[in-house]
Amino acid sequence: MKNYSAKQIRNVVLAGHASAGKTSLAEAAYFLTGKSDRLGTVAEGNTICDFDPEEIRRKSSISAAVVPCEWKDVKINLIDTPGQFDFAGGVKEGMRAAGSAVIVVSGKSGVSVGAQKAFDSASEKGIAKLFFINKTDHEHADFYKVFEDLKSTFGPMVCPIVVPYVVDNKVQCYINLVEHRAYEYKNGKAVPCAIPDMGHRLEGLRTAMNEAVAETSEELMEKYFSGEEFTPDELIMGLATGVRRGEIAPVFCGSATSLEAVDQLMNGLIWLAPWAETVAGETGVDNDGNEVKLTVNEDAQTVATVFKTVVDPFVGKLLYFKVVCGKVSSDMTLLNMRTGAQERIGKLYYVCGKKQTETKEVVAGDIGAIAKLNNTGTGDTLCSPSRPIRLPGVNFDTPCYKMSAKPKNKGEEDKLAAGIIKLTEEDPTLTFGNNEATGEMILAGLGEQHLETVAAKLKAKFGVEVVFEAPKVAYRETIRKKSKVQGKYKKQSGGHGQYGDVWIEFEPWECDELEFAETVFGGSVPKNYFPAVEKGLKDSAKAGVLAGYPMVGVKATLLDGSYHPVDSSELAFKTAASLAYKAGIPEASPVLLEPITTVVVKVPTDNAGDIMGDINKRRGRVLGMDPEGKLMVITAEVPESELYDFPTTLRSVTRGVGSFTSEFARYEEAPASIAQKIIEESKAE
Repeated sequence: MKNYSAKQIRNVVLAGHASAGKTSLAEAAYFLTGKSDRLGTVAEGNTICDFDPEEIRRKSSISAAVVPCEWKDVKINLIDTPGQFDFAGGVKEGMRAAGSAVIVVSGKSGVSVGAQKAFDSASEKGIAKLFFINKTDHEHADFYKVFEDLKSTFGPMVCPIVVPYVVDNKVQCYINLVEHRAYEYKNGKAVPCAIPDMGHRLEGLRTAMNEAVAETSEELMEKYFSGEEFTPDELIMGLATGVRRGEIAPVFCGSATSLEAVDQLMNGLIWLAPWAETVAGETGVDNDGNEVKLTVNEDAQTVATVFKTVVDPFVGKLLYFKVVCGKVSSDMTLLNMRTGAQERIGKLYYVCGKKQTETKEVVAGDIGAIAKLNNTGTGDTLCSPSRPIRLPGVNFDTPCYKMSAKPKNKGEEDKLAAGIIKLTEEDPTLTFGNNEATGEMILAGLGEQHLETVAAKLKAKFGVEVVFEAPKVAYRETIRKKSKVQGKYKKQSGGHGQYGDVWIEFEPWECDELEFAETVFGGSVPKNYFPAVEKGLKDSAKAGVLAGYPMVGVKATLLDGSYHPVDSSELAFKTAASLAYKAGIPEASPVLLEPITTVVVKVPTDNAGDIMGDINKRRGRVLGMDPEGKLMVITAEVPESELYDFPTTLRSVTRGVGSFTSEFARYEEAPASIAQKIIEESKAE
């Protein structure tokens, strides 16, 4: 593949709901370039984008894939992204690299949550938005109903460009409103035809487009109100201006599987989508914290951002990057702004699905890949050492679906942990760590299907099988009143015996563990045995008397005792202290404590009542509600033990729109019925 200048490059992310046809659209676009001799299908598992074995098995995308299409001397880097919410990380990666987003909508199911989320992500990133209504050739498709849904959902920015002429639920031809021409499609190839009589509908659509164009400049507004027709060049110029400003969202349509009108979308991307030169420039920060505005210039010092990582246990890491300014060349040295280390660039590639084509350089505005930079990952900035600049990374969603991960086969804990750590490098929407309180390895992702794919990759790539279980809850125990007891240890077994005698008072105290103090008077217990008493108490406090959970919030004061000049030892006093603990804690009204979590939930206003009801069922307390745009933000406190399946419920109730974050708040005494159940389960184990 030849090198293109930034003016000839369009970086376009394909986003939308699952099964809208994003992968099929990328496949169709690539096929039309003539680079492929067959049109792959998702059903047959032979598309360019869905090449991972798990994607082929599931018949759906689970990660972002890049497909460069050379169309009319323009390079269009299509970035196909997953539609399922469990794999939203791929959408974030695609948005980071793109200058515009084509939001793919099904002509059958219409505007869905996935389309809304894709629109919001593109708006958040500040990139141009276009729509493609797919599957218009299906029997139950209704382009005009979906088009009206787009207008009612996203407002007057929605602007028709290509529309179908439908008779008896069958598309006869497609009309390009910019060209004012109609095309029939035979075996995927466009054949010009006469514009059919659509009555007032066609005129209304053209008027909507002309009004949108007129809004983009005073000159075009004056021409519109004077009654003059816009020329095709004026239409394209006005539309492109509106698209770049985010004021116009053009609507195309067609069928990816039958190739109908896909060429018109490609033409539209050349005409209307912002070219890389206008959108690749970004604002970075230098070492002094000053903002630096970058412009796309191949001759400038290099700044590039890594937006995706692929980890292969045999080949190593492959980093996908976009060059913001300058160029990345083989054998050059770049600075990683996160680590402060310099990286020697080796082989560079253009990537098309899983196929890699080696290249000597990747210029400003373009997308490429680097192999074997072990200390660089997703979100990192690579730049010229003489001009250190840090760019924004990728804004991933916080993983909230947590599970305990265990190897299926004993003894493979290290192998499992190593494999998961490799996958977290590839997928930043995964987090992994050890819970010191429960001793479990905890893996968090975006949902059940997300972790299912992790399990499949661990088996396929690293040869280790994982079992997921609900995470244990780190309960604690404490006391509610004082107790004073004696702990005496005396043992004679010939020769030197063992003797330790202590009186200890236990009382509730504000502390994170057992706190030790002493008020011994007159040397009844020698000072050199105090550490042994403290150690005996603290070791014992690692397991409470109710269910074996750590004891917290307790002060133990050594009051008195006695010793033997020959038989006393540190071991004897340590044992005596543990005996005092076992005798004194049950007399001090021990109780079970459960962790309480603060959750902040964002849901559509219509779902707020259902979610608050669900929180109440989980023994939660709603602390407040605040509107945020179309969403309602609910702040609540919920016992951690009740949150295990909350992510699944939230997604189900809100159809994937809702999200939440959680943070540990404090420990509270568990209700008696709950405590009793936990104690019984602990004894059974």
